[in-house]
Amino acid sequence: MSHSYGEIALVTGASRGIGAATARQLAAQGYVVCVNYQARKDAALAVVQSIADAGGRAFAVQADISQEEEVLQLFASIDDVGLPLTRLVNNAGILFKQSKLVDMTADRINRVLLANVTGSLLCAREAVKRMARSNGGKGGSIVNVSSGASRLGSPNEYVDYAASKGAVDTFTIGLSKEVAGEGIRVNGVRPGLIHTDIHADGGEPNRIDRLQDKIPMQRGGRPDEVAASICFLLSDASSFTTGSIIDVSGGI
Repeated sequence: MSHSYGEIALVTGASRGIGAATARQLAAQGYVVCVNYQARKDAALAVVQSIADAGGRAFAVQADISQEEEVLQLFASIDDVGLPLTRLVNNAGILFKQSKLVDMTADRINRVLLANVTGSLLCAREAVKRMARSNGGKGGSIVNVSSGASRLGSPNEYVDYAASKGAVDTFTIGLSKEVAGEGIRVNGVRPGLIHTDIHADGGEPNRIDRLQDKIPMQRGGRPDEVAASICFLLSDASSFTTGSIIDVSGGI
């Protein structure tokens, strides 16, 4: 590895897809990466191993970020490493089977909001405590992974998920103003149709094949393409950018 900042980057939901791609890119830049996962331990350990094989440093921590106690335990594990946390990627999120609102239960809606909204807020809260200069921190950068669904609404499929990502967009803007004076930048990325396993979670693994003709660039995106935008916003290359949201959606 050519350099190391001796700083920790936490990526939530990093066992697959955009989170895994982001973890690998951050490790290549010299960060010690905390690969958070909820259930896919083997996949998370495979990401850690791939980073180690490439000469990077990473460790995996299990936590369901929708649960406050588990968020506290996650950050306590990071504290135990003894290096400053300066980067957070709020990537963990869930969606359920495609459905119209009239068929959604309160339990489904609340689970989506807990994971996608409450979880991101809790992780940001704990990160800010550690990054804030008034708290002895070094400052830092947070990127919230939203979705093009927040702009498009996902009718007939996931209006609950879309609503949760609309909340993420608003929280990105608000928190960016709240912590700018602490040396912390907060930005967002809105992926469009990306080739990840989340579509299978929604019951349609080949969803991109059905929809890609509607994308101006005529294809789905790759996780590494989204990760590149996340890493740009985390980096000093975007040092005067906060409260911004980049669409990584092929023009849709």
